[in-house]
Amino acid sequence: MSISQSPDASAPVNLMQKATLIDQPWSPRMVAEMNDYQFKVVRIEGEFIWHSHPETDEAFLVLEGTLRIDLLDSCVHVQAGELYVVPRGIAHRTAAKGEAKVMMIEPRGVLNTGHEGGERTAENDLWI
Repeated sequence: MSISQSPDASAPVNLMQKATLIDQPWSPRMVAEMNDYQFKVVRIEGEFIWHSHPETDEAFLVLEGTLRIDLLDSCVHVQAGELYVVPRGIAHRTAAKGEAKVMMIEPRGVLNTGHEGGERTAENDLWI
């Protein structure tokens, strides 16, 4: 098993504190890694692009605010303290009125825009 955190692996990670260090929305930053999974925090504001991840599920744990996850035939509202998993291959778009602070859990190497690419694609493996 491989577990790493940056910079001090001996201290717990304060997710809210880490989220406040992110200066721009839609810029996920790693806070921990376990085996092949990355734990990322992100600030979400407004609407993201439609995309999917054909190879993996994607988990969203809302820390603060309300996250809206649009699916092709419905939408899900995820409140602070709630978790929602988008199954692999399902087209979705995340959004928030105001700002939401969210932790995402996904395998290493997954791009935030899936295979859609474009200007909203964030650089991977950036620690905060």
